[in-house]
Amino acid sequence: MPTVNNWFFRFLENYVYAMPEPPPRTRTKPMQVLCVGMPRSATESLQHALLTLGYDHTFHGWDIIYEEPNYCQQWVKLCRKKFFGPLDGNTTFTAEDFDPLIGHSVAVTDAAGSVFAAELIGAYPDAKVVLNYRRDLDAWHHSATTTLMRSNGHWPLLALSFLSRDCFWAWHVYVRFMWPGLFRALDGNIETGMARNGKWVYREHCNMIRGLVPKERLLEWSVEDGWEPLCEFLGKPVPDEPFPHVNAAAGWAGQEMRIGKKYIMGAIKNVLVFGAIAAGTWALYRYRFQLTPV
Repeated sequence: MPTVNNWFFRFLENYVYAMPEPPPRTRTKPMQVLCVGMPRSATESLQHALLTLGYDHTFHGWDIIYEEPNYCQQWVKLCRKKFFGPLDGNTTFTAEDFDPLIGHSVAVTDAAGSVFAAELIGAYPDAKVVLNYRRDLDAWHHSATTTLMRSNGHWPLLALSFLSRDCFWAWHVYVRFMWPGLFRALDGNIETGMARNGKWVYREHCNMIRGLVPKERLLEWSVEDGWEPLCEFLGKPVPDEPFPHVNAAAGWAGQEMRIGKKYIMGAIKNVLVFGAIAAGTWALYRYRFQLTPV
C-alpha cells in the first residue's frame, strides 16, 4: 500500500473529509466469540447464527459501513496503526483499542475479525475463537474475486467518495486499507492482489490462527457443519430451525445497491449545497460588479 501513507491522504483525512469523532463505546459485556475466518467464508450466515444463539450484538463488516454514528474514521486509525506503525515494530493492540469501536458487541466476524485476527485474539484472551473456512479453496477464491475486488473498479462509488464524506470513509477504510493490507496488495490494487495472492494468503491466515490459539479454545468450522459443532463448542443448545444461509452473490449485489442509494442521497445534498453557494457567490459578484461606477 504505497500510496495511502503520505501527506495527501492525511490531508484528506484530517481536513477535507474530517468528521466529528463519535462517542467511544463502553464494554458492558465481555467479548465471547471471535470469528476470524476470511471474508466470503459464511461470515454473514455466522453472524445470523450467533445472533440466534443470543450473542447480541455480533459485529460484521457491513456494520462498519452502515452503523450510525459511523466509526470508519476510527477504523482507518487502527489500520494505520497496524500497517504503518513505528519503525521499531513495537505495535501493541489491547482491548482499549477495540472497545471504543466494538464495545457494544460480544462477538465479531468478517472484515474486522480477519484483518485484525491476531490483534483481537491477543486483546481478548478469554474469548473463544472460530476459524470459519471454505472447504473448497477454489470456490472461495472465485467468490472473493467476483465480489470483494469489484469495489476496486467500482467507478460510481469512487466518484461518490469525492462528493459524500460518509462514502469517502467507507471507500477509504476498505479499498485503500483493509483489503490491500489483508491480501498483501503492495501496489494498492486489490483486484490483482486478491487474484494473485488470495489462495496463499488464505492458507497462511488459517495456519496463523492455528498457531496462535490453543486447541481447546479453537473451533475450525465450515458452513456445511451447521449448528451441532458450533453449539457444542459454545455450550449452547441446538436451535430448532435450519442454519441460516445468507449473502450469496445475489445478496452481495443487493448490498451494493443499498450502499449506492445510501451515498447518492448524501452526494446530491452536497452538490445542491455547493451549487447554491456557488450560485449565490456568482450572483453577489455580478451585483457588486454592476454597481461599480465606470
